[in-house]
Amino acid sequence: MVVTGRAGLLAALGVVLVALVLPNWSGVGLVVAVVLVVCLTDVLLAGSPRRLQFGREGDNAVRLSERATVTLLVANPGRRVRGLLRDAWPPSAGVQDPPHRLDLPTGERRRFTTTLVPTRRGDRQAYRVTVRSIGPLGFAGRQGSHRVPWTVRALPPFTSRKHLPSRLARLRELDGRTALLVRGQGTEFDSLRDYVPGDDVRSIDWRATARRGNVVLRTWRPERDRQVAIVIDSGRMSAGRVGDAPRLDHAMDAALLLAALATRAGDRVTLLACDSAVRADVRRPAPADVLPSFVNALATVDAELVQTDFRVVVSQVLERLGQRSLVVLLTGLDPAVIEESLLPIIGPLLRRHLIVLASVADPRLDELEAARGDLIEVYGAASAARSRLDRERVTAVLTRAGVTVVDENPDQLAPALADTYLALKKAGRL
Repeated sequence: MVVTGRAGLLAALGVVLVALVLPNWSGVGLVVAVVLVVCLTDVLLAGSPRRLQFGREGDNAVRLSERATVTLLVANPGRRVRGLLRDAWPPSAGVQDPPHRLDLPTGERRRFTTTLVPTRRGDRQAYRVTVRSIGPLGFAGRQGSHRVPWTVRALPPFTSRKHLPSRLARLRELDGRTALLVRGQGTEFDSLRDYVPGDDVRSIDWRATARRGNVVLRTWRPERDRQVAIVIDSGRMSAGRVGDAPRLDHAMDAALLLAALATRAGDRVTLLACDSAVRADVRRPAPADVLPSFVNALATVDAELVQTDFRVVVSQVLERLGQRSLVVLLTGLDPAVIEESLLPIIGPLLRRHLIVLASVADPRLDELEAARGDLIEVYGAASAARSRLDRERVTAVLTRAGVTVVDENPDQLAPALADTYLALKKAGRL
C-alpha cells in the first residue's frame, strides 16, 4: 500500500477541523477513521500491479558513453492501472529518463522506452520494474515490483578510430602500391622494374637483365599473413588512472587501433588479457570478426589488484605462437616490476619473436616537473624528475635487450603504436 500527498492534505484538513470544531479525542478518532476509509477504498479500487505482464526488446550492446534504448512491453489482463512505472538499472547504466506515467486499460499493452548512457564498461543488468498503481480518488494505491531481466553490454569506446584512415593511407602506400627497394627479413618479392640511378644495386635481377637487355631491379613488399599477438596487462599497474580513465582503458584503445590496422594489412591478430590468470582470450578470429570479438572480450575485463605474473604471460604467448611473430605487450614501465619480474623471464620471447612494449605515460608528471613556485612544488618537481629518469633508464635497459618501447601520453599512445607497427613493416622486420 502507498499513500499520496492527497492523503496528507486530507489528514491536515482533519487536524484543522478538530482544532476548530471538535477539540477532543472523538474528533481525532473521526478524522483518522475518515482518512483510513478513504485510503482503503482507493486501494481496493486500484488496479493490481502484480497482474501486469512484462517483456523487453532493444539494444544488447552499445559503445561506452553512447546511447542505448531498451523498450519495456507492459500488458494488462486485469483492472485498469493508473500511476507510475520505474524501470530501475544500476547507476553506472546511466538511465536518462524519469519514471514513466502509466495509464493502461484492461486488455491493452503499452511500450515504454528507457534510454541508457553507460559510464562504465561491462554488462549492465536491469534491476527491477516497479509499478505504483493509484486508485481513482488519488489518495492511495498499490505498489509491486517485477524482475524483467535484460543485459546491455557497454563496449570499449574505441576513440582512437579517428586515427585509422590516415594509417590506412600510409599502409596502402607501403603495401604493394609503393614497393620497397631493399629486401628485409619481413619482405617478399613484388615485381620487376627498370633500374633508376640511385637504386640499390643489390636488388638488380641479373637474369631478367640478361633477358631484357637493360638493367632490371627487383622490388619488395612487406609479407602478409603474419602473426600479431596483442597482450594486455590487466594487473594492478593497469588500475591507476591517467587523465579521466584507467591505464587499462587507454591500453584497450591502442590495442583496438592496432588490431584494425594489422587486419587490414593482411596479418592475423590474436588477443590476450592477463595478470595472474587469463581474463580474455581471442585466438585467430576471421578478419571480419576481429574488432567485434575484441571489443566483446575486453568489455568485461577490469584491472585486478594483483601483481601480474609475467611467467604466466610468457608461457601463454609461447603456447599460442609458432612462427616468428610480433608480440605487443601493453603494460606499465614500473622500474621494480620490469627489472624484477619481466626482464628475467622475457628471454624465450626475445629469441623467437619481435617484442614491442607499449606503456601509458602520465602527462601530470610533466606538469609537476615544470611547477617550482614554492617548496612543496619543488619537492613535487624533484619526485616527477626522478620518475622520468627511472622510466628512461628502464626504457634503455629494454632497448638494449631488444625490446622496442613505446612510452606516450594517453592521447598519443594509440597512434604511436600504430606508427611503430608500420615502421616495422617498412623496415622488413615483420
